[in-house]
Amino acid sequence: MRRKAGLILLALAVFFAALSPLLRWYAFPRLAKIPANQYQDMVLEAKDATLLDYGTMKARKVPKVTIVQTLKGNVEASERIEKTAGKDVVVWDGLSYVQGPDGKMVSRIPERYIFDAHSQEPVHATGEMVDGDPVKRDGIEFKWPFLTEKRDYEYFDAQTRTTSPIHYKGTRNFRGLSVYYFEQTIPWTKVSFPKAMPVRGITPESVAKTGTTRWYTTVRKFWVEPVTGAPVYGEELHQEELRGGTLLGGRAKVTAFAGDVKMREDYIEHTVALVKDNRTLVLLMTSYLPWGFLVLGILLLALALYLEARGRRPADPAPAETAEPEPVSA
Repeated sequence: MRRKAGLILLALAVFFAALSPLLRWYAFPRLAKIPANQYQDMVLEAKDATLLDYGTMKARKVPKVTIVQTLKGNVEASERIEKTAGKDVVVWDGLSYVQGPDGKMVSRIPERYIFDAHSQEPVHATGEMVDGDPVKRDGIEFKWPFLTEKRDYEYFDAQTRTTSPIHYKGTRNFRGLSVYYFEQTIPWTKVSFPKAMPVRGITPESVAKTGTTRWYTTVRKFWVEPVTGAPVYGEELHQEELRGGTLLGGRAKVTAFAGDVKMREDYIEHTVALVKDNRTLVLLMTSYLPWGFLVLGILLLALALYLEARGRRPADPAPAETAEPEPVSA
């Protein structure tokens, strides 16, 4: 009976020991992915910002500029692309909507981001664009990969339509989470005017005829939770200028927008809570279960060997029977 129980325990030990690396290195890369139907929004604010008044073409101080960013998963488009890509694909239809303190639109830039659901690497397909212009992304955007590493990544900038490194600057603590801090600087670069202009009748084509150009620079900062690869906080030191041309009335340049753009507090709290929940799920597959199965396999192996040793131990010899003395007769 002990021998049979030992064989069962040995089989279970081998099973759990084999399941440990299988779960971490085979199942996790295939099961961990961004859902195709995910929807998320984010509100950012730049307080005490500088904003161009297109009526007077003069920059003025305003109490607040609000940026609303939305990302909506396009399931139909992702399923269509998956047929030719041969992998799980996520299509995010994004919109960055900027409004001034009076609630009026400053700019409205749509975007379509197509990427691998597991690795977050871009997938090039028809429809990939920024503000209606076809683009071919290199590097990540919006989200880092699961199990983010302490290294630089290539990050796509939607304004310049270019990719450049975003640098790992160290590990920090943010609202009780250990996060990686990344920073990217985009130098002054000539960029396109948004197709949706804040003044009716003015188009990028009409502005181009005046010879006025738009320039942009930013310092982009992200605090990224490394297990999920999700930014829990973001900030940009953002500046835009209009330069040259007859539109400025002889001036060399004028500030179109300048401000320190930060996530609004209620969205920070929501994001941190969501990331903490998702972090537990990822750790379950990458750490808790693999290590738990390995320890369980070792314990079962030790118990199996113990029972096997008990089964092979020789039994103690039975005590010798003493014969009763025969009665003696006279």
